[in-house]
Amino acid sequence: MNAQALAYFAAGIGAGLTIIGGAAGIGRLAAAAMEGIARQPNAAGDIRGAMIVAAGLIEGVTFFALIVAMLLVLLK
Repeated sequence: MNAQALAYFAAGIGAGLTIIGGAAGIGRLAAAAMEGIARQPNAAGDIRGAMIVAAGLIEGVTFFALIVAMLLVLLK
């Protein structure tokens, strides 16, 4: 197996794990936010705002990890 084949394999595994991790993080975040809103409806606006910021941070890290995985393919 040559180095380029290993780079493609590593990029594929890395991209898959990144997407799974990001989806799991956002799913847990949304579940916790919905539970918090159900327990205290008066704080729905504050919870929603914090949830949007946290989801943006999770997506940013996921995007960065995908870029690193793709760089494994481009930079042999």
